Amino acid sequence: MMTEEQYVGQPIRSLQTMLRTIAHADETLIRLVPDGIYGPNTVQAVREFQRQQELPVTGETDNATWDQIVAVYTRKSPAVLPAAPVRIRWTPNQVLPAGSRNSHLFLMQAMLQALGRFFVNAPTTSKTAVIVHGYTDNAIRMFMIGYLYNRDLGYNILLPDLQHQGESEGPAIQMGWKDRLDVLQWMNIANEIFGDSTQMVVHGISMGGATTMMVSGEEQKPFVKCFVEDCGYTSVWDEFSHELKTSFHLPPFPLMYTTSWLCEKKYGWNFKEASSLKQVAKSQLPMLFIHGDKDTYVPTWMVYPLYEAKPEPKELWIVPGAAHAVSYQENKQEYTDRVRAFVGRYIH
Repeated sequence: MMTEEQYVGQPIRSLQTMLRTIAHADETLIRLVPDGIYGPNTVQAVREFQRQQELPVTGETDNATWDQIVAVYTRKSPAVLPAAPVRIRWTPNQVLPAGSRNSHLFLMQAMLQALGRFFVNAPTTSKTAVIVHGYTDNAIRMFMIGYLYNRDLGYNILLPDLQHQGESEGPAIQMGWKDRLDVLQWMNIANEIFGDSTQMVVHGISMGGATTMMVSGEEQKPFVKCFVEDCGYTSVWDEFSHELKTSFHLPPFPLMYTTSWLCEKKYGWNFKEASSLKQVAKSQLPMLFIHGDKDTYVPTWMVYPLYEAKPEPKELWIVPGAAHAVSYQENKQEYTDRVRAFVGRYIH
């Protein structure tokens, strides 16, 4: 049974994510918004699930309830992994050499073995995708993109948790800027895991899209072939300023200047420095930009200067009617087809 200390945090978000997935296939269940809080809606969703599964109706997630949620979850959603999710744990500034056996590093080979319970194992391939999640999210919530690459495209996949999210450590969320250095490490690790001669795409959504663009401006290894960014922001300054204005009707001065200064003092970077726009301008590898035309969280206008700043080769898809970070969910076939066509031009 979950302890009081566990009633806020990542285990709850994982539980809510599974219940939400189950609810997509069963309209009698509450469709939760994963927020990491075991509040009244989560209690009600658990109670409804327990009643449906003929378990003791308590609203508490004991071992029997958890196991049954996992079992139903894996049956209802072939796009996700079975049983307790296999995770990658990252300690900031940790360097992992080839052949690492670190107990905190759950490599994607294990995830692929788990996928093999549902699918025929993909043939040995050099095609590899590193998939990057968004703000306050985690690797679990990117399994749909993992499914796209592994099941639909036959790729190896690696999904890390960024700093201070999921199972990874760190003092605070780094908004992609410090994460870009971690992702570069994960790319090297993925290359070593999957044969040391991979052909790699990095694909990120929301903050993960911004992280992907920030990664793209760094020097790349020869095995990196292209990038896919979905609804990433131009810079941390622009995104926070947008949220400050839309949510609180406040101008950038003085709060943005003060918090950016504090961030630099505490974490070593400032909001203007953390710029996807400046990074994509340095990027020489192909990039697919995806953005919903109804996105108000990372407003659609941000993708246009990003696209203009990026040297060729590049491609832009504005998804009609899509709000923030739902382009795949609402357009699975077209999303898959467009990603397949784009990465297929550079990864063979």
